[in-house]
Amino acid sequence: MSDVFSTLLAERTWLLADGATGTALFNMGLQSGDAPELWNIDHPDRVAALYSGAIRAGSDLFLTNSFGGTRARLKLHEAQDRVFELNKAAAGIGRELADSARRPVIVAGSMGPTGEIMAPVGTLTREMAVEMFHEQAEGLKAGGADVLWVETISAAEEYKAAAEAAFLAGMPWCGTMSFDTAGRTMMGLTSAAMSEMVAQLANPPLAYGANCGVGVSDLLRTILGFRASDNEHPVIAKGNAGIPKYVDGHIHYDGTPDLMARYAVLARDAGATIIGGCCGTQPEHLRKMRAALEDTPVSEAPSPEMITAELGGFSSERDGTDGASPPRRRAGRRRSPG
Repeated sequence: MSDVFSTLLAERTWLLADGATGTALFNMGLQSGDAPELWNIDHPDRVAALYSGAIRAGSDLFLTNSFGGTRARLKLHEAQDRVFELNKAAAGIGRELADSARRPVIVAGSMGPTGEIMAPVGTLTREMAVEMFHEQAEGLKAGGADVLWVETISAAEEYKAAAEAAFLAGMPWCGTMSFDTAGRTMMGLTSAAMSEMVAQLANPPLAYGANCGVGVSDLLRTILGFRASDNEHPVIAKGNAGIPKYVDGHIHYDGTPDLMARYAVLARDAGATIIGGCCGTQPEHLRKMRAALEDTPVSEAPSPEMITAELGGFSSERDGTDGASPPRRRAGRRRSPG
């Protein structure tokens, strides 16, 4: 484990993570269908600007521009043989910026889902998933990432494959899943089931939690579900800044900095240790979140009623832990959060 990361987790009651990757890069000129990871080589200055925005806003850690950096994802852009190069570059840009910061900043190597469906439903075997994640992890490690950051996973089997890959790379890791179907992941996992799975892993993450999903209210309900379990690992909360809209040629999310600041405080009070934003979360949101976390005293965990009153209603009546089956939904390929 990175000495800096272990020290921060031990000494701090909360850490501020970063915000969106995709939203920021699209606003810098990335086109729909392009691979953001190619920018690590083609436009390193823009990737550096992405990371710098989070650092200047007060983030204690930021994710690298490598969400789609597996062989399966890069094959869609005929870049499957550039996995190590692109991931190393993503982490290397971040390492240089973190080392030049005037305070401890953690470089978290982002590893998103492969985009393939795990067997037996799909064709992706455990061995194939481990191999792909391991290849990516080695690139991030070579670039200087402090920790691997597995995110937006839906299937338990894919999460476990990432855990094995982190072990093979000799890297500490954190991992989040996305709960967007009546309190469940797309593949049906509940917050309680994730907590149980994490507790049983031979190579558990340093912290686990939720990112992306439907909105901050739903995400906080998931955080409460984690904390209702017996799992004592630190919890991660990275919620979206509202609903996406296309305005004047740019993707815009309607969640205000004030709303995200209140979300950050409620996430901390609900039991999250690492708190950040996902899609739509910009530096102006992060600055407000940091100030709110620093200035607002810790309070008791919010109730579901308090969450909906302050942040808006839930997208479903169920939180996924009542034993009821979620509505059926077609699986699809996820692109980068943000």
